[in-house]
Amino acid sequence: MTAGDSSRPGDPERGTLDKAAGENFPVAPFFLPGHWRDDLMAVYGFARLVDDIGDGDLAPGGADARLLGVSSADAEDRLLLLDAFEADLDRVFTGEPRHPLLRRLQPTVRRRSLTPEPFLGLIAANRQDQLVSRYETYDDLLAYCELSANPVGRLVLSVTGTSTPERVRLSDAICTALQIVEHLQDVAEDLGRDRIYLPAEDMKRFHVQEADLATPTAGASVRALVAYEAERARCLLNEGAPLVGSVHGRLKLLLAGFVAGGRAAVHAIAAAEYDVLPGPPKPGKLRLLREVGVTLRGEG
Repeated sequence: MTAGDSSRPGDPERGTLDKAAGENFPVAPFFLPGHWRDDLMAVYGFARLVDDIGDGDLAPGGADARLLGVSSADAEDRLLLLDAFEADLDRVFTGEPRHPLLRRLQPTVRRRSLTPEPFLGLIAANRQDQLVSRYETYDDLLAYCELSANPVGRLVLSVTGTSTPERVRLSDAICTALQIVEHLQDVAEDLGRDRIYLPAEDMKRFHVQEADLATPTAGASVRALVAYEAERARCLLNEGAPLVGSVHGRLKLLLAGFVAGGRAAVHAIAAAEYDVLPGPPKPGKLRLLREVGVTLRGEG
């Protein structure tokens, strides 16, 4: 099967890429040039698949494991799958990868002169998820975001040919903020996976116990903690927002959408009075559009 066979029923490539529609903001929106969209979707396919491996969310049947050369008996071993995925990533740069999503990525890597580092960071983050389920300090969480989130923004800049050290710095702030917001939205879901991304030192400061995160609705202490972390994310979004003004054209609109998506999500969390335990607070489309306008004008 080749990367072009994505319409075949049961195809793991198609199943992974179909998840793009459920993301908080468009992965490769229609207004971008076609060659950017193709390359961004190739990068998305990699990032989505490595997250699915790390979360144990691969499609049933073990097709992805077989493609990576992992036996059905070992198909539930996430660390082994991540090792096999990393070996297939190496083949993107040195030979012929096995998995169709990595075969799809190979032309993008060559066309955009991408390096292995951001891809390896995303694999390392998912490997860390198998070994680390709690974070003691905010700095520990930031170090995790350096692996789990920041490489995505760096890849967007590389694909669009706009990477500079200052833009990377601003992009890192935005991506870390978006990761923190996602963690806040998914406190209950993450706890179900035995993961907590709220720093333990902050939980102690706000007198929050792990058991407080397992209740149907949040008490006052949990709400205060979530509000505190949401403000951190908001400040990071503001820190990174000048990235939008540093570029032009359709890329400017794409990056504004990322910042606006984060700001709208923070607003949704606040509108829910910081009670994230019943489920992820999601912003409405009107709020998102308003935030896009504010971001494009350089306000807020």
